[in-house]
Amino acid sequence: MNTLITKELELYQDYKTICGVDEAGRGPLAGPVVCSAVIFDLQELTKIANPEVDFLINNLNDSKAISEKKREKLYPYIIKYAKTYSIVQIEPETIDKLNILHATLEGMDRALEALDINWDIALIDGNKLPPRNREKAKFIIKGDANYFSIAGASVLAKVTRDRIMQELHLNFPHYNWLKNKGYPTKEHVQAINRHGLTKHHRLSYGPCSQIAIPGFDS
Repeated sequence: MNTLITKELELYQDYKTICGVDEAGRGPLAGPVVCSAVIFDLQELTKIANPEVDFLINNLNDSKAISEKKREKLYPYIIKYAKTYSIVQIEPETIDKLNILHATLEGMDRALEALDINWDIALIDGNKLPPRNREKAKFIIKGDANYFSIAGASVLAKVTRDRIMQELHLNFPHYNWLKNKGYPTKEHVQAINRHGLTKHHRLSYGPCSQIAIPGFDS
């Protein structure tokens, strides 16, 4: 059995409903940060015998540790077999206003508050807790590589954000977000210097804050 499940199943001795929370997109120069929360009933899930669940159980991991192709295949199974889930976007304007840490924590709070099932404990990837839900939350460094529900949230957030950047790329091909997903690659920084900024760029981030060219409006 997936070791992420084994570790999380131990928590059912103390908690009935466990939620995993993670984000994608803290480092990019452009696009939103995406936060997700997922609740599985692992005690029930592990009793289901079918190829979809077997694939989910055997392959779900930290989104950074698995290929884009596998993430895309896992995505619908996470949605199908989760008891509930939520996905929240925090746009660049809010990131610039709050800073990326506080914007991410706000996104995690919103993701938790969007769930339609009450939960006993929220497992948060990282080393900070979302302020409005901190009383029922526990942060776990590298949690997406250790707990099944956090890994599920990690994949939902990553796939959602990649799809957003792929769609934005259609209107802004100069930056090649299809490939770099908004991260500060040499190609992306050179494109900013050449073409300027868009409303999808994070103006508070170094390479963007140093650019005086207005760029595109939409």
